[in-house]
Amino acid sequence: MSLAIDFYFDFSSPYGYIASQLIDPLAEKYGRSSHWHAIVLNDNFQSLERMKMAGNMMRTDYIKRDAQRLAAYYGIAYHTPSLVGVNTEQAARLFHTIHDRDPQQGTAFASLVLKAYFVENKNIAILEELQALASQVDISAEEFHEACSNPSSRARVKAEVDMAEARGVFGSPFFMVGGERFWGNDRLPQLERWLATGPY
Repeated sequence: MSLAIDFYFDFSSPYGYIASQLIDPLAEKYGRSSHWHAIVLNDNFQSLERMKMAGNMMRTDYIKRDAQRLAAYYGIAYHTPSLVGVNTEQAARLFHTIHDRDPQQGTAFASLVLKAYFVENKNIAILEELQALASQVDISAEEFHEACSNPSSRARVKAEVDMAEARGVFGSPFFMVGGERFWGNDRLPQLERWLATGPY
């Protein structure tokens, strides 16, 4: 069986959002599956300096324009959020709670959250917004509040970030096939060649 593509992303990363629209079709094209991993790139979860998405950099005019241009290049709907660099811990906690139980449901939830932030300009740090999105994938109010309040869900995200660091992940998006690592949307052509022809 072909190895899955591990896809690492932060919910506040415009590049992670764009990659989320591309990775599943790419995986399906080569008979692969994709395994989504939500990470949190802020000081609460980083044990190493290399695992950091600088908030001031993400607010620069260049990044704003570059994300717009990249989305347009791929024909992906995109709107620069009014609030840049929102806290994504709760979104990640919910994602892993759902994804651990049902990966397809978890991926659907992640896609809704990313669209809400990067297309609909919603504040995904607000619990009410997340609950409305979770209800669209049949997460009950009880399940939602349990995932948000249970310390084990935070520990789950922390473990995911620690594992990502151990595997050499340092940004969003990040892709892995076996032990081979690809960082950023500009590496997608290299990833595709790897999937098509094998190591080179």
